[in-house]
Amino acid sequence: MTTQAEKQAAEIIAEWPDESREAGQLVLDAYGEPQEATQEQLVWHRVGPWKRVVATKAFHQHDFPAPHIDAVESVIDYRVPPGKVSALAIFDGSVVVERTVGEVSARCHDEEANQLALNLVHDIVTGAKTAEQAREYYAKEFLDHRRGKPTPYMDRLRIPAQADTADPDVRLLSDEDLEEAQREGRQQG
Repeated sequence: MTTQAEKQAAEIIAEWPDESREAGQLVLDAYGEPQEATQEQLVWHRVGPWKRVVATKAFHQHDFPAPHIDAVESVIDYRVPPGKVSALAIFDGSVVVERTVGEVSARCHDEEANQLALNLVHDIVTGAKTAEQAREYYAKEFLDHRRGKPTPYMDRLRIPAQADTADPDVRLLSDEDLEEAQREGRQQG
């Protein structure tokens, strides 16, 4: 039996392009009704291993490792040292680091591909793989999935849970610096 809320989510994605509708339906099938829904996106909080999952009407063409669309973002709490961010950008352009908030996300067509990407993010951050090794492994596991072979990085999120992942950065300006600048600004005006 379809609830009213599920009907609303189904009605929303019925208006989406085929590519994003298919991706959104996979998340809807896995987790049921989202906690937030607009005409542009559906959002699930604290489902499966995720802090948040967002399925969007907008989708983006992504050619790594083979042409596909990105329409589902999976978010985890994870601290990335600033020196590793460039390696993650080299690895996969659909991986997003929110350093201040302490989040990392992957955006792809489905949850399994996001698990693969985020497990490889962890390997890069811990030094188990370089960005290039992670790209090669991603392509191998992507093909293995199609071959029906085991795909351990797609099967589950293998990253230990982290706490206190936010990084507010380091203060450079003192209260005195700010007060002085404000006094100078008033004198100019």
